[in-house]
Amino acid sequence: MSEQIEQRGPQLSRRGLLRAGVLAGGGLALTASLPMVARAAVTGAGAAVQPATLNAYVTIGADNIITIAAKNPEVGQGIKTMLPMLIAEEMDADWDMVRIEQAEFNPAKYGMQLAGGSFSTPMNWIPMRQVGAATRAMLVQAAALRWGVPVAGLKAEKGKIVEISSGRSLSFGDVAADAALVPVPDLASVPLKADKDFTIIGRSIAGIDSQRIVEGKPIFGVDTMLPGMRYAAFERAPIFGAKLVSANLDAARAVPGVEDVFVLEGGDNPELLVDGVAIIAKNWWIANKAREQLEIEWDGGQWASHSTAGYDAKAQELFGQAPTSDIAVSGDVDAAFAAAAKVVEADYSYPFLAHVPMEPQNCTSLLREDGVMEMWAPTQMPQAGHGGVCQQLGLAPEKVVVHITRMGGGFGRRLTNDFMVQSAAIAAKKPGVPIQLIWSRQDDLRSDFYRPGGYHRLRAALDESGKLTGFDGHFVTFSTGGKVNFNAAMGGKEFPIHFLDNLRYRQSAIDTRVPMGSLRAPQSNALSFVQQSFLDEVAREQGRDLPALMLELLASRDEFPEENGFLGKQPGFSPKRATAVIEKALQMGGWEGRTDGNRRAKGFGFYFSHLGYFAEVVEASVDARGQVSVHNVWAAGDVGRHIINPFGAMNQVEGAIIDGIGQALALAVQIESGAVVQSNFHDYPIPRIPATPQIEVEFIKSDNDPTGLGEPALPPVIPALTNAIFAATGKRIRSLPIDKAQLV
Repeated sequence: MSEQIEQRGPQLSRRGLLRAGVLAGGGLALTASLPMVARAAVTGAGAAVQPATLNAYVTIGADNIITIAAKNPEVGQGIKTMLPMLIAEEMDADWDMVRIEQAEFNPAKYGMQLAGGSFSTPMNWIPMRQVGAATRAMLVQAAALRWGVPVAGLKAEKGKIVEISSGRSLSFGDVAADAALVPVPDLASVPLKADKDFTIIGRSIAGIDSQRIVEGKPIFGVDTMLPGMRYAAFERAPIFGAKLVSANLDAARAVPGVEDVFVLEGGDNPELLVDGVAIIAKNWWIANKAREQLEIEWDGGQWASHSTAGYDAKAQELFGQAPTSDIAVSGDVDAAFAAAAKVVEADYSYPFLAHVPMEPQNCTSLLREDGVMEMWAPTQMPQAGHGGVCQQLGLAPEKVVVHITRMGGGFGRRLTNDFMVQSAAIAAKKPGVPIQLIWSRQDDLRSDFYRPGGYHRLRAALDESGKLTGFDGHFVTFSTGGKVNFNAAMGGKEFPIHFLDNLRYRQSAIDTRVPMGSLRAPQSNALSFVQQSFLDEVAREQGRDLPALMLELLASRDEFPEENGFLGKQPGFSPKRATAVIEKALQMGGWEGRTDGNRRAKGFGFYFSHLGYFAEVVEASVDARGQVSVHNVWAAGDVGRHIINPFGAMNQVEGAIIDGIGQALALAVQIESGAVVQSNFHDYPIPRIPATPQIEVEFIKSDNDPTGLGEPALPPVIPALTNAIFAATGKRIRSLPIDKAQLV
């Protein structure tokens, strides 16, 4: 990347301002997303001048230091740096004078505080800029009042208010206290800067916490330290859904350093509290070691018989039966296959996956004398964690206070807050004593909310000319209590739905008690492998390559209409944008020279997810022992017309690609006797630095508002790799992770 790295959706409306003002009482809140227009502190003679808080996000000191609150949790995706960049840009702030602090959890002030779904950018692109623009307008107004001149004759410029005619200026710090008294402008009409005038958006800026991380400063959840704090381990069933029968509490209590041992009775919802035994000790190592003395007995019930082998067998059984529900049906599929000159058929499957962030789950809780449960939590979704604690303990919302800490990874695991509920339930038994619950690596791997496994039986009909005329898919997924988990579902827009006249996707489900949750690029991280690998098979039967087939199908449809989504109105799928990234990736990867005939070749994959378009070319080789080496990845992406922080964007794309390669090569969660077999990194080998390929990334800037980057680069790398392996060896990968024995 040539740029130097510096070490330093929805719109807001006046209606929203007024509504939030009423909620705040006294009209001090701008909106749920732009709250608390503060008044400058009244100071007596000789008193120190206090920083002026202009709104919930911006505080400006007399020394011109601008402190911006980052509202969303930081999980390594760079949002703690990026969102304040949007505010600072519209303020015309001097970035060197900006300091960033993590905002407290407060939905009344900040609205949705979320790290997940690649939502942060599209949800906040306009609102955070409006925050900055409103702040700038207040500062300019304050300067105009100070000088007694019209606002039109002033401008903001790198932390100063400048009179255009004379050149005289005031720093933001000079007028901040006055600005806090200025009426808040109408947020819906506050002018935003033109793209050409951006000076901060588009600059490569290193993560605001990077230096502190390198220096080992305590910023993560597990670093929380409180006076008199004790540590907890929580032993729960290895079998999902099991109930506690008995435990030798006295034996665990007798371990030196252990201060208390007690049973917590839970329910059937793994997102809240499940049966277990809590051990409190002076340090975590003692608490964790004492678990070995519990001699614990569980009743696994019917789920103790579940296994990966059993699921595999059940999927084959269901393939022999009629699917139970439709996902998408169009045209006359049976007629297309009856008239086909050739039928391509294949079965694909993929396993359950765990998240394994580097920082295991942890949370620190204190039941205060006033009955408030105060918590320090590395959570991606504090609203859900707060609500879960209230529900489990029967507390009113105002009786639970959550402080958001930085997270050492998450990848979707910390969207589910069972660890917060456990921590609070333990602390509730020890009033006045701060309790830090820490999971072991084994806990983390064996008590996850897993990326669901799945099975696909696919058929494609080709006519005499080789044209794809029909498509039929039977998807066997997983359900709990008869309901398919969102992360195990396949929507009705999965490609090539809407691109073929005769298409049928149907579904069956296997009931399981294995908890399921979101893993980076949920649904897409598995479905992309199946979709793009099978279409590669179809293309080869046609005598051409996958990109040619994809481009032909994409050319058959115009732009899709705008649609309603989680973020409100959003653009429909664009074949034009998809085509552009495909063509760019092929050019980047030198697609014409895609095989050297010596078990080294290139493969291709495309996918659209989380409003982002990515096409990728992977170059890989396979040696005589079946060992796969990934040498190069070329990725082209379209996530809108702005890359807000190129440094952070590159980190996200590269990380997603490495994640996807790691999943394809080695990762699987296996179930035996109702429990997870894997226990640590020796049998769940996440990717390491030596296996990292050379990665080249280029962005196509289309005329669309920017969207998220944490997830859409992951899905296409998996089929691009498996398709490269086929090109190199002639052996098709239809099940993940890749089995080296099949490639010898």
